[in-house]
Amino acid sequence: MTAVLPHQGAHPDEPARPPEDRRHMIRRRALTLLIIVLLIGVPAGYLVISAAQSRDSGKDKERKYAATGLTAGWPSSVQSRLYQVPIPGGSTSVAYYETNNWKTSRLYVQFRTTPAGLDAFLTGLGVNRSDLTAGDITISARDQQVTGWKFTGPGFRPGDHSGLVHAQEDPRPTQDVVVNTGDPAHPVVYVVSRTVP
Repeated sequence: MTAVLPHQGAHPDEPARPPEDRRHMIRRRALTLLIIVLLIGVPAGYLVISAAQSRDSGKDKERKYAATGLTAGWPSSVQSRLYQVPIPGGSTSVAYYETNNWKTSRLYVQFRTTPAGLDAFLTGLGVNRSDLTAGDITISARDQQVTGWKFTGPGFRPGDHSGLVHAQEDPRPTQDVVVNTGDPAHPVVYVVSRTVP
């Protein structure tokens, strides 16, 4: 008498499964393929995007440091601290530029503020409005050339400008300041802060 062997791999108490129909098999394979794509494709896509952003960021930095003249935006908090340029909160049209060499480092900053903001800025330097001298352009022609600032020529009104030099002993920076009060409600401040590295 020949014994009937159960189907290989099947448990003797389990009923035999009907063969998988074609639609179910296609769905199962599609789901498996989708999972594989998600597990491999998403991280790979993220890496490609991240690499592109990193490359673009590097190019932006190159353009920023290769540029001459001012860059729109606020200097970093480290730059503001190092050069002691306390830009008041709420200032607009803020721009800056930094230069460094073996002899002197400079931070050029301009911003538009309010009368209260101007007072806060001057107080932050350790001076006040009475220290400003009417018509005194304290920023040198060399520094004006670096930034593109013009305190001469057509349309320039000396009476709208006043300046001061806030000299400090090394290693603290010295600031040359010019204030344009042509619009008294929105004075524009120009600063060159220089320090010895």
